[in-house]
Amino acid sequence: MKLIILYNNTAKEAFKSGWGFSCLISNDSEKILFDTGAGSKALLYNMNKLNINPNEIDKVVISHRHFDHTGGLKGFLREVSGDKPEILWPDNEQSFEISKGIYSTGALSSGFFAPKEQSLIIETSKGLVVLVGCSHPGVDNILQAVRKIKGLKSNEGIYAVIGGFHGFNKLDELKGIKFIGACHCTQHLQEIKEKFPQQFREINAGDVIEI
Repeated sequence: MKLIILYNNTAKEAFKSGWGFSCLISNDSEKILFDTGAGSKALLYNMNKLNINPNEIDKVVISHRHFDHTGGLKGFLREVSGDKPEILWPDNEQSFEISKGIYSTGALSSGFFAPKEQSLIIETSKGLVVLVGCSHPGVDNILQAVRKIKGLKSNEGIYAVIGGFHGFNKLDELKGIKFIGACHCTQHLQEIKEKFPQQFREINAGDVIEI
């Protein structure tokens, strides 16, 4: 399975960056686009650089309704010439299966003034991979939901957490996770790097992560 970073605040050389996040999940059966960044120009440019055809996307999952995660959607859909992919908005509060081995946490509450947000749980041979958009509900609360859904007593079964961590600062909650890919809107990035130097991974648009 591959996780391909299509949109992020930072980018590899020859790729475009922008405020927002998007990641393509590519496995043997489906291609699922998680979020679309703030605009389609950089999203489509990066897709083209990686030889990803918009018509090959089977589903689009939107973590939450903020512009930096939905802004590229309309432009992306204009490039789809055949049947449009199924779009899964954060409207279901219960966890559900999106594809074989890929689940939504369900829309978690982010507080009265913030949108509800869903994250993805991906089963891999190395453990669970958790994809997050901005983590408005809190990374700790998202991980708690993941553990409850998958029947885990600790983070030991969770291999990776990748995406925006927002203002999350309860860093001890990340113990046991082997791959910490904090990026996009993460406010305490340097502290995470310093506390978890072996587990932290830089994330850039253009990255292809094979798991």
